[in-house]
Amino acid sequence: MKIIERDEIGTLAKTLKEAGQTIVFTNGCFDILHVGHVRYLAGARALGDCLIVGLNSDNSVRSLKGEDRPINCQGDRAEILAGLSSVDYVVIFDEITAESVVAVVQPAIYAKGGDYTADQLPESKVVATYGGKTTLVPLVPGRSSSNIIRKLSTGNKQ
Repeated sequence: MKIIERDEIGTLAKTLKEAGQTIVFTNGCFDILHVGHVRYLAGARALGDCLIVGLNSDNSVRSLKGEDRPINCQGDRAEILAGLSSVDYVVIFDEITAESVVAVVQPAIYAKGGDYTADQLPESKVVATYGGKTTLVPLVPGRSSSNIIRKLSTGNKQ
Protein backbone atom coordinates (compact mmCIF):
# COMPACT_ATOMS: atom_id res chain seq x y z
CA MET A 1 0.00 0.00 0.00
CA LYS A 2 1.28 3.44 -0.90
CA ILE A 3 -0.44 5.20 2.03
CA ILE A 4 1.80 4.69 5.05
CA GLU A 5 0.86 5.22 8.68
CA ARG A 6 2.79 7.96 10.45
CA ASP A 7 4.33 5.57 12.96
CA GLU A 8 5.65 3.35 10.13
CA ILE A 9 7.32 6.02 7.98
CA GLY A 10 10.67 5.89 9.80
CA THR A 11 11.01 2.16 9.27
CA LEU A 12 10.07 2.50 5.61
CA ALA A 13 12.61 5.30 5.08
CA LYS A 14 15.34 3.23 6.72
CA THR A 15 14.53 0.25 4.49
CA LEU A 16 14.59 2.41 1.36
CA LYS A 17 17.94 3.95 2.30
CA GLU A 18 19.44 0.53 3.05
CA ALA A 19 18.37 -0.50 -0.47
CA GLY A 20 20.36 2.44 -1.87
CA GLN A 21 17.36 4.62 -2.76
CA THR A 22 17.61 8.40 -2.81
CA ILE A 23 14.52 9.64 -0.99
CA VAL A 24 12.82 12.87 -2.02
CA PHE A 25 10.23 14.27 0.38
CA THR A 26 7.66 16.99 -0.21
CA ASN A 27 4.55 18.06 1.62
CA GLY A 28 1.39 20.05 1.23
CA CYS A 29 -2.39 20.17 1.41
CA PHE A 30 -3.07 18.99 -2.17
CA ASP A 31 -6.72 19.90 -1.64
CA ILE A 32 -8.00 20.12 -5.21
CA LEU A 33 -5.51 18.28 -7.38
CA HIS A 34 -4.67 20.16 -10.59
CA VAL A 35 -2.06 20.16 -13.35
CA GLY A 36 0.27 22.33 -11.27
CA HIS A 37 0.35 19.64 -8.58
CA VAL A 38 0.87 16.86 -11.11
CA ARG A 39 3.81 18.64 -12.78
CA TYR A 40 5.29 19.67 -9.43
CA LEU A 41 5.15 16.12 -8.08
CA ALA A 42 6.67 14.72 -11.29
CA GLY A 43 9.47 17.28 -11.00
CA ALA A 44 10.09 16.35 -7.37
CA ARG A 45 10.10 12.63 -8.20
CA ALA A 46 12.68 13.19 -10.94
CA LEU A 47 15.14 14.38 -8.27
CA GLY A 48 15.58 10.91 -6.76
CA ASP A 49 14.52 7.27 -6.65
CA CYS A 50 11.51 7.52 -4.35
CA LEU A 51 9.03 10.32 -3.61
CA ILE A 52 7.33 10.43 -0.23
CA VAL A 53 4.55 13.00 0.06
CA GLY A 54 3.64 14.34 3.48
CA LEU A 55 -0.04 15.27 3.38
CA ASN A 56 -1.51 17.80 5.79
CA SER A 57 -4.40 16.29 7.74
CA ASP A 58 -7.83 17.86 7.61
CA ASN A 59 -7.15 19.55 10.98
CA SER A 60 -3.87 21.08 9.82
CA VAL A 61 -5.43 22.26 6.53
CA ARG A 62 -8.17 24.03 8.51
CA SER A 63 -5.50 25.69 10.65
CA LEU A 64 -3.61 26.85 7.56
CA LYS A 65 -6.41 27.70 5.13
CA GLY A 66 -9.50 28.39 7.27
CA GLU A 67 -12.66 26.62 8.32
CA ASP A 68 -13.93 26.19 4.74
CA ARG A 69 -11.00 23.99 3.80
CA PRO A 70 -10.14 21.34 2.93
CA ILE A 71 -12.62 20.77 0.13
CA ASN A 72 -11.66 17.08 -0.04
CA CYS A 73 -11.08 14.98 3.09
CA GLN A 74 -7.63 13.62 3.92
CA GLY A 75 -8.53 10.05 2.98
CA ASP A 76 -9.63 11.12 -0.49
CA ARG A 77 -6.64 13.42 -0.95
CA ALA A 78 -4.25 10.64 0.11
CA GLU A 79 -5.83 8.12 -2.25
CA ILE A 80 -5.70 10.53 -5.20
CA LEU A 81 -2.03 11.29 -4.54
CA ALA A 82 -1.24 7.59 -4.16
CA GLY A 83 -2.81 7.02 -7.58
CA LEU A 84 -0.20 9.20 -9.29
CA SER A 85 2.73 7.36 -10.87
CA SER A 86 5.18 9.98 -9.57
CA VAL A 87 4.19 9.37 -5.92
CA ASP A 88 5.68 6.34 -4.21
CA TYR A 89 4.30 6.85 -0.70
CA VAL A 90 1.92 9.18 1.15
CA VAL A 91 1.99 9.86 4.88
CA ILE A 92 -0.58 12.06 6.64
CA PHE A 93 0.63 14.40 9.38
CA ASP A 94 -1.37 16.52 11.80
CA GLU A 95 1.03 19.39 12.48
CA ILE A 96 1.09 22.72 10.61
CA THR A 97 4.56 22.02 9.20
CA ALA A 98 6.23 18.75 8.23
CA GLU A 99 9.34 19.32 10.35
CA SER A 100 8.80 16.29 12.58
CA VAL A 101 8.13 13.96 9.63
CA VAL A 102 11.22 15.28 7.82
CA ALA A 103 13.27 14.66 10.97
CA VAL A 104 12.15 11.02 10.99
CA VAL A 105 12.44 10.36 7.23
CA GLN A 106 15.66 12.38 6.74
CA PRO A 107 15.29 12.53 2.97
CA ALA A 108 18.33 13.25 0.83
CA ILE A 109 16.25 15.93 -0.90
CA TYR A 110 13.44 18.06 0.46
CA ALA A 111 11.45 19.50 -2.47
CA LYS A 112 9.03 22.38 -2.35
CA GLY A 113 7.33 24.61 -4.89
CA GLY A 114 9.06 27.62 -6.36
CA ASP A 115 6.65 29.99 -4.63
CA TYR A 116 8.83 29.55 -1.53
CA THR A 117 12.44 30.30 -0.71
CA ALA A 118 14.48 27.85 1.33
CA ASP A 119 14.73 30.31 4.23
CA GLN A 120 10.90 30.45 4.45
CA LEU A 121 10.69 26.68 5.01
CA PRO A 122 11.19 25.42 8.56
CA GLU A 123 11.70 21.93 7.10
CA SER A 124 14.82 23.21 5.30
CA LYS A 125 16.47 23.90 8.64
CA VAL A 126 15.84 20.28 9.68
CA VAL A 127 17.21 18.99 6.36
CA ALA A 128 20.38 21.06 6.80
CA THR A 129 21.09 19.49 10.21
CA TYR A 130 21.85 16.09 8.67
CA GLY A 131 23.37 17.29 5.38
CA GLY A 132 20.33 16.96 3.12
CA LYS A 133 19.45 19.36 0.33
CA THR A 134 16.42 21.58 -0.26
CA THR A 135 15.36 21.97 -3.90
CA LEU A 136 12.69 24.32 -5.22
CA VAL A 137 10.62 22.94 -8.09
CA PRO A 138 9.20 25.49 -10.58
CA LEU A 139 5.49 26.20 -10.37
CA VAL A 140 2.96 26.18 -13.17
CA PRO A 141 1.81 29.83 -13.28
CA GLY A 142 -1.84 30.45 -12.50
CA ARG A 143 -2.57 26.93 -11.30
CA SER A 144 -3.67 26.61 -7.67
CA SER A 145 -6.50 25.22 -5.59
CA SER A 146 -7.27 28.76 -4.43
CA ASN A 147 -7.64 29.92 -8.05
CA ILE A 148 -10.00 27.03 -8.79
CA ILE A 149 -12.14 27.86 -5.74
CA ARG A 150 -12.19 31.54 -6.73
CA LYS A 151 -13.29 30.68 -10.27
CA LEU A 152 -16.07 28.43 -8.98
CA SER A 153 -17.35 31.06 -6.59
CA THR A 154 -17.42 33.77 -9.26
CA GLY A 155 -18.80 31.59 -12.03
CA ASN A 156 -15.66 32.04 -14.18
CA LYS A 157 -15.21 28.71 -15.94
CA GLN A 158 -11.89 29.46 -17.69
